[in-house]
Amino acid sequence: MEQQTDPRRSVPRTDTVLADPRLVAAAAVLGRSVVKEAVTAAQDLVRRGRLAPTDVVDTVVADLPPTAAGLRPVLNATGVVIHTNLGRAALSPAAVDAVVAASGYTDVELDLATGRRGRRGRTVLKALAAAVPAAEAVHVVNNGAAALVLAATALAAGREIVVSRGELVEIGDGFRLPDLLQSTGAKICEVGTTNRTTRADYAAAVGPETGFILKVHPSNFVVRGFTAAVPVADLVGLGAPVVVDIGSGLLAPDPLFPDEPDAASALRAGASLVTASGDKLLGGPQAGLLFGHADVVERLRRHPLARALRVDKLTLAALEATVRGPRTPTWQALHVDPAQLRARTEALREKTGMGEVVATSAVVGGGGAPGVELPSWALALPERYATALRLGDPPVVGRVERGRLLLDLRCVPADQDDAIAVAIKRV
Repeated sequence: MEQQTDPRRSVPRTDTVLADPRLVAAAAVLGRSVVKEAVTAAQDLVRRGRLAPTDVVDTVVADLPPTAAGLRPVLNATGVVIHTNLGRAALSPAAVDAVVAASGYTDVELDLATGRRGRRGRTVLKALAAAVPAAEAVHVVNNGAAALVLAATALAAGREIVVSRGELVEIGDGFRLPDLLQSTGAKICEVGTTNRTTRADYAAAVGPETGFILKVHPSNFVVRGFTAAVPVADLVGLGAPVVVDIGSGLLAPDPLFPDEPDAASALRAGASLVTASGDKLLGGPQAGLLFGHADVVERLRRHPLARALRVDKLTLAALEATVRGPRTPTWQALHVDPAQLRARTEALREKTGMGEVVATSAVVGGGGAPGVELPSWALALPERYATALRLGDPPVVGRVERGRLLLDLRCVPADQDDAIAVAIKRV
């Protein structure tokens, strides 16, 4: 009797389940290993008596991921536009199409006219140069930190980098700017104090051992009160090149962020080199952007480390489409009319019959425009909804604030409002 009732004896064979036509078709798209993992999980449920043997195939089909990759698309209702944990900037449709087009064989390093080797990324470099005319030359590496590492290695290895104490920031996940720079073999020469640094502080530190003066935008915090900082123009002429790390990737001034540095302005002020990120305010893929004097950029481009920091063809395609294409989702989320957000949120409240429409503030996030608050609106729900919505399909991620879950639609495409309503009602 024990052998006859043991649920382990009723577990369907793996090869039998995998032979189901629906799973054969799924394996052709997702790969056999992905489908087999789902089969194994369903078989385990049968062994524990939580699933009927006849329901194994249906359960596997329902549990299969949409793609072979483990990353799941989520709806960002946090009110944080550039959310590092959610992959920072969402690519525009133009960038997505460009990535798909570049996924096969491309002319990434081939001149089709001559049949000879071509300059890698030549079209995206041309697009970036057009976007920042003040730059004599442009280069791209795989992220913002890599751009700064390449500059420090090529220009200051074994020499000094003069930088204000108030700009020696921690950039996230425990990584600190001084450690990053010193890993290149450069020495840090700190000047000024945490809250005040003057031009005289820099002038006194510059000497024969100076590789460059570094100006860093403290993009993830704000210091107020008795403060002083030196603008880029006042650092030029002290006898050393000026490298400016603007961080957030703003290529030109934006009235929405009057205190956020941009590449064009820094170069016009006399910077020899500007470094920035591509996946923040620019709204593109993860990339490190370098703009500057032709001789400086060429020196970086020809450094052996540049090969290790090279970006792939998919990044090049997405970056070019971001620069050349229409307004990005990041730009749209930052500049959306709060009145539209309120109307959408009230409609969501009516569809679900739940929650309360409340005024709130969104933020840029991702180490960009610290202190800037964007007027916004959110649907407030009980805090207990947060976990269930995150684990739904699709996952909806909001933010918990003072015992309530706030769902801010600023970063949610309008055509996904109904999906959020369905998710709320399901919970």
